Amino acid sequence: LWYLKAESETRLRFEDYLEMMMVEGENAKTAAGAATALSAQGLEGTEGLFAAIESRGNVYSGFAGAAAPGSGAMGDFDAILKQLDKQGAIEENMLFLSRATALDFDDMIAAMNGGFASTAAASYGLFDNEAEMALNFGFTGFRRGSYDFYKTDWKYLNDASTRGLSNAIDGVMIPAGTSTVYDQMLGSNIRRPFLHVRYRASETEDRRYKNWITGSVGGAYTDGSDSMSVHFLTERCLVTQAANNFVLFKTV
Repeated sequence: LWYLKAESETRLRFEDYLEMMMVEGENAKTAAGAATALSAQGLEGTEGLFAAIESRGNVYSGFAGAAAPGSGAMGDFDAILKQLDKQGAIEENMLFLSRATALDFDDMIAAMNGGFASTAAASYGLFDNEAEMALNFGFTGFRRGSYDFYKTDWKYLNDASTRGLSNAIDGVMIPAGTSTVYDQMLGSNIRRPFLHVRYRASETEDRRYKNWITGSVGGAYTDGSDSMSVHFLTERCLVTQAANNFVLFKTV
């Protein structure tokens, strides 16, 4: 039982590391292709989500800044929309935000209510303005210009065990849907989500997710070692397709 429990927890940690690698991964070589201390050791690295947007996408620093909710934050957001107009102009987008930035968006949208700034009173809106009904000061979706946005808090940016203690990144904007690309292996155009994971595989070997046990304990009789070792292996990468349609929110 002890071995089984330890193996299951190790498997979960390995899967967590895989997800973090897709988000945090960086190329071992510099953008210009110059060698670094890591690449000199034969490590190539991988381009994660943040690195891909920094390299090929749009970066916006200091959203809302010191501006009060309303025109200041909306002005920042309109600047982002103008940049998206120059790119693919994908109509639907997802916002994965830190808690502070999510609240900035809530305040920005709420400030568009005519009575927000003048009376500082909440308008009930639905349910016949019943005072007994609970108020919802959060927004999960909105439309601006020709774009629709769906907003959610990203636990990864709020949890202290991941990026919750760092305020370097405030959130990401990811286009929804798919785009068409030419696949050199298939020799034809295919449709793929803007974010997807690719795995190394062949007719005889699939490295999407492999695990095996060595040792002589727990039913494994592969050598004379009085132990049991569980091995995990994967070869995968995150494909950030059409990164020019992505936006990375960063702190100044």
